[in-house]
Amino acid sequence: MKRREFITLVGGAAAWPLVARAQQPERMRRIGIIDYTPMWEPLRDALREFGYVEGQNIAFEYRSAASKPERLSTAAAELVHIPVDVIVTYGTPPTAAAKQATTRIPIVMVGTGDPVQSGLVSSLARPGGNVTGNTILGPEVVAKRLQIFKEAVPSLSRVALLWNPENVSNAHNFVELQAAVPGMALSLISVEVRSVNEFDSAFAAMMRTHPDGIVITGDALHQLHMGRIINFLRESRLPGMFQVRENVVSGGFLSYGASLPDLFRRGASYVQKILQGAKPADLPVEQPTKFDLVINLKTAKALGVEIPPTMFARADEVIE
Repeated sequence: MKRREFITLVGGAAAWPLVARAQQPERMRRIGIIDYTPMWEPLRDALREFGYVEGQNIAFEYRSAASKPERLSTAAAELVHIPVDVIVTYGTPPTAAAKQATTRIPIVMVGTGDPVQSGLVSSLARPGGNVTGNTILGPEVVAKRLQIFKEAVPSLSRVALLWNPENVSNAHNFVELQAAVPGMALSLISVEVRSVNEFDSAFAAMMRTHPDGIVITGDALHQLHMGRIINFLRESRLPGMFQVRENVVSGGFLSYGASLPDLFRRGASYVQKILQGAKPADLPVEQPTKFDLVINLKTAKALGVEIPPTMFARADEVIE
């Protein structure tokens, strides 16, 4: 054998392991999601833009709590048992359940209230554990949301808060509202709904108190049944102030809050960083910088509410 042929042959053989390694398929990464709904689509879309294609290099594992708070722990435990590479959660209760289920698997939270007061992270700048993500800054904008509601409906006197006492962030919202209503010449009615079975009785009890309007939170359980809430408000001819724009698109009256699709897209960026090796403890929790005011003009007309021109001028979006 000629020397050049021998060198070529040996060099080619040495290269085989490198070629083989290069051709090995990328490991499938598994993302766990609790209580998936269409509002999660921006997260999936953003991951696709980052190069994660479902069925090729990423798989989604869905678990449902079936609208039962006691099922959240079971759903989280099932994801840990698989195991998944990252768990993504929307809202405070699912995030708390995931944190209780694992200290090892990274958790990306989307749209929680105050994650520090809720005990989910040590601080926004240094989360310090296996949880990071973004917050809607719920408690800090509660008073502002109520102020806008009062401006839109000047006759507002008795306002009800539909909230979930099992949600620590909702509890903070309730405290903030209690502090805000006296300065606005309002009285507050507490309407507690912990499970899907409590909606009808809670609505009936609330109507006996004759509220002029109702404030709705972004609680994950309530969001799963938002159609039911909006139908009730329509039938009762009650204006509602929402936290989530999509609720107004679906027929709600008014909303003021951070963009939920943007929060989910931002959540995807955390997932990407973690899959590339970043530690949740080192990724600061993001806070929204923009809050949108959205008005459903058709709903306002159906309620007989005349929106002040100054509010129309400030609105980021008017749905007709």
